[in-house]
Amino acid sequence: MRILGIDPGIERVGWGVVDAINGNSIYQECGCIKTSKDTPHSERIATISKELRSIIKKFQPDRAIVEKLFFAKNKKTALSVSEARGAILLILSELNITMQEFTPLQVKLGLTGNGRAEKKQVAWIVKNILKIKHEIRSDDAYDALALCLMVRK
Repeated sequence: MRILGIDPGIERVGWGVVDAINGNSIYQECGCIKTSKDTPHSERIATISKELRSIIKKFQPDRAIVEKLFFAKNKKTALSVSEARGAILLILSELNITMQEFTPLQVKLGLTGNGRAEKKQVAWIVKNILKIKHEIRSDDAYDALALCLMVRK
């Protein structure tokens, strides 16, 4: 089974692709869809949608795991991210990709046993489980890969 993990955002959307084969998780690729603050919001959503469709076409995932929003400190940011997340969910639905959702707390608890684990701990676990040898510079990509590993749970 091929799994696409998605960490929604408006400035950065982390994504990761992992194959689950016979109880093993095999890293394929990860990255980040980026948009500029200087670009109109509707164009940012369009960029995210276009690039996500391209990723899906390239990797043909069987399932997608999307992070649930888990913040409300900045209402303006929360609204923008919610809109981007809505576009992501719509694309997955239109393409008939089975979907699951997890909160960051659920992911941290599932991977580390500690719902308050730091991002560095989660990244270390992801890197070791998936045997990733190269550097991944995006926390959002690590978060997306962590979501992929939740399918094993």
